[in-house]
Amino acid sequence: MLPIKQFYKIMAWVNLTSIEQLDEIKNADGFSLIFKHSTRCSISLMAKKNFEFDWDVIPADTKLYFLDLISYRDISNRIAEIFQVAHQSPQILLIKNGDCVLESSHSDISAEEVAEVIAA
Repeated sequence: MLPIKQFYKIMAWVNLTSIEQLDEIKNADGFSLIFKHSTRCSISLMAKKNFEFDWDVIPADTKLYFLDLISYRDISNRIAEIFQVAHQSPQILLIKNGDCVLESSHSDISAEEVAEVIAA
């Protein structure tokens, strides 16, 4: 039997820990994603695990930012202001050229949907 080769994209979170990073996201060309996560919430943990399980469908050049909103509540509040979205947790925001083009929370968080929006 011949060995089966599997190819994996290496995806990694960039920790979102400063307001200055929001300026970088707002001014970046292309797509960036922000995952807002509550470390105290089991629903948030489940949404994060499900998202990570399927995130290989997202193009590898998409920057993935992770926000621990318990530790960085001020950044979470600023995200709501900059991208004009209501605060939720867990929540993803897909940013394209400085604008939020997709916002989902709780059980609506889907790597497949993110990939579809990017591909459109």
